[in-house]
Amino acid sequence: MAETQKVVHPFAPIVDAHSRVLILGSFPSVISRQQSFYYANPHNRFWPVLFALFEEEPCERTEFCHRHHIALWDVIHSCTITGSSDASIKDVKVNDINGLLKDSEVRAVFTTGTRASSLYEKYIDCKLVHIALPSTSSANARMKMDDLVNAYRIIREYCDEKD
Repeated sequence: MAETQKVVHPFAPIVDAHSRVLILGSFPSVISRQQSFYYANPHNRFWPVLFALFEEEPCERTEFCHRHHIALWDVIHSCTITGSSDASIKDVKVNDINGLLKDSEVRAVFTTGTRASSLYEKYIDCKLVHIALPSTSSANARMKMDDLVNAYRIIREYCDEKD
């Protein structure tokens, strides 16, 4: 049984001056925290969905994000959590999302999963478009890969949009 612990987000956002979309999860899983990278669990379909969305073979993920103008971060800065369970999250302190977005080219914020979306809506006051997307976690087994790619297609529209 996983123990409940107070955890601070262990790694920085992926962002650059040309990011056009911000994708927010809730908080990194145990595997992601161990590997210091977003969606590191091999059973999570986040990266396969993005690679399919942009019709690319798997590649270095940070460079992929920069090339496609995608910023990645999480809503939560610190919390009490049991293992990787979003349902167990308590004592939430949020990241400075508006600070990250200040002076950026980000046009829309996407949240991955119900918990990330509800936390964003509860704690973040942002004027940008917010679009809630389904979770890519293997726990969301009802969503097949093609369904996820179709749901995430809106991200590509914002990434490809010209000024």
